[in-house]
Amino acid sequence: MRTKIAILLAVASAAAADTVPPRFQKVETPGHVYDGGWEHFVGGGVAVFDCNNDDRPELFVAGGSNPAQLFINTSDAKVSFRSETPDQLSLFHVTGAYPVDIDGDGLLDLAVLRVGKDLLLRGKPNCAFEPFAELNFQSQDHWTTGFSVTWESEQTLPTLAFGTYVDRSNPDGPFEACGPTLLYRPEGSEYGSPVHLEPGHCSLSILFSDWARTGRADLRVSNDRHYYVSGGQEQLWAMEDPPRLYSEVDGWLPYSIWGMGIASRDLTGDGFPDVYLTSMGDQKFQVFDPATDGPTWRDATYDRGTTAHRPHVGKDGRPSTGWHAQFGDVNNDGLDDIFVAKGNVEQMPDAAQTDPNNLLMQAADGQFVETASQAGVASMAKSRGGALADFNGDGWLDLVVVNRGADLEVFQNEPTSGNWLMVDLSQNHPNQAAVGSFIEVKSPAGMQTREVTIGGGHASGISGPHHFGLGDSETAEVRVIWPDGEHGDWQPADPNRVIHLQR
Repeated sequence: MRTKIAILLAVASAAAADTVPPRFQKVETPGHVYDGGWEHFVGGGVAVFDCNNDDRPELFVAGGSNPAQLFINTSDAKVSFRSETPDQLSLFHVTGAYPVDIDGDGLLDLAVLRVGKDLLLRGKPNCAFEPFAELNFQSQDHWTTGFSVTWESEQTLPTLAFGTYVDRSNPDGPFEACGPTLLYRPEGSEYGSPVHLEPGHCSLSILFSDWARTGRADLRVSNDRHYYVSGGQEQLWAMEDPPRLYSEVDGWLPYSIWGMGIASRDLTGDGFPDVYLTSMGDQKFQVFDPATDGPTWRDATYDRGTTAHRPHVGKDGRPSTGWHAQFGDVNNDGLDDIFVAKGNVEQMPDAAQTDPNNLLMQAADGQFVETASQAGVASMAKSRGGALADFNGDGWLDLVVVNRGADLEVFQNEPTSGNWLMVDLSQNHPNQAAVGSFIEVKSPAGMQTREVTIGGGHASGISGPHHFGLGDSETAEVRVIWPDGEHGDWQPADPNRVIHLQR
């Protein structure tokens, strides 16, 4: 064991030598705190999307027992926001939100997750919103903590999935009292009653992904073993009619964690999405195994240095608690990095109380190195949701973090060297944002493959152009495999700009 640890430390040291972290500066923002009782120990997400058509994304931030707020982006060279919340968004008991164009009118709508009835709000010009009147979306009183969306074959409306947590109406709870995942499949121009995907194991993150590149997205569910206690595991639902759970017969490997968040990205270069799962203790990085011809992911956490299992600064040596996770190339070197929001659930004595966020930078050899302290984003607040996104249009990913019981934090990424490309996709109604597409970017820095999804993270969603770092590359080519499998042509793309690809 000592030999193995010594080898891992040597590999990490070598990777650190050629990894230069970015530098973020904290931005002053209007005050906002996600807070509340035990039903708001989890959640605390943010929706990042442009609702006033100025190419700068706004922030809609969950508040828990405080009202949710909309922050209008006022950035120029310097990142800045102002609070300007319409009455329809000043909602209590919001746990998170995801932007999605449900009705295909080109304006982003909001799926709002709540402790209570979930909401679908229609986006209108200039960041106005109203309830959908014609979709017949009926939500019961749930504790909702996850969301994802896909467009199934020949459907105009998207299929919506809501992940629920502890069933508060169960008198025998909270332990072993988990609610189901709710699947709303369209029935023509409206939604009927939801399908209950059971057993439910207290999901905190869900994600539709076309993991097999077949043109059909299946639903991954990350579950919290703290409440299902025994007999549960992570789940993958095949979107058949009716949906069915994948099992070991299919190649699915049973896995039980304190699942909090899902991030998905192809890091191995085989074109298939790998996953990063947050948890209490080890954060799990799993790579897809195409050799099995099934839904098989194999653990690569320690091999790649992504465990992030204890605080990397400070004197608290107890296990970490991970929440939101997201892949993104924060230094534009052509290699995806990983941000992880951390924080104790509340006062859990077996977990770290001071638990800084992680920024794991990928080196050229595929190893990851912790850089949050050097980068200036190692917040000690109880962080929950978050997002890496370009707030000021300079091609560099900035950061927003939602904290429980502490102020919202925004960090501006200070550009250094490294080229980039932003790819904005659109197609005709429905599914105008081309959810389910795969974007391929080819440059001297290598091939990058990106699946277009809505969901995952921890109660936090992003809609907007897709960011690619290019390193020193001065040329690039882009093509799109559209949701129905049609391959677009390779076309040249000049670095350091936003390109719009219309099907």
